Amino acid sequence: MVKQMEKYSRFEKARIICARALQLSMGAPSLLKKAPGNPIEAAKEEYATDVIPITVVRH
Repeated sequence: MVKQMEKYSRFEKARIICARALQLSMGAPSLLKKAPGNPIEAAKEEYATDVIPITVVRH
């Protein structure tokens, strides 16, 4: 059974991208082969390619 990708709200998307951008700015390695120099742009690109290892738990 293949799990379909959840559709995140705009607030969840912003939180995921910001959290990943903070990680990148603090020196975390990028998950892309060629990442932009700007952490926010790199996080957006990682989000677009669905490689960010962050999940959302909804209550």
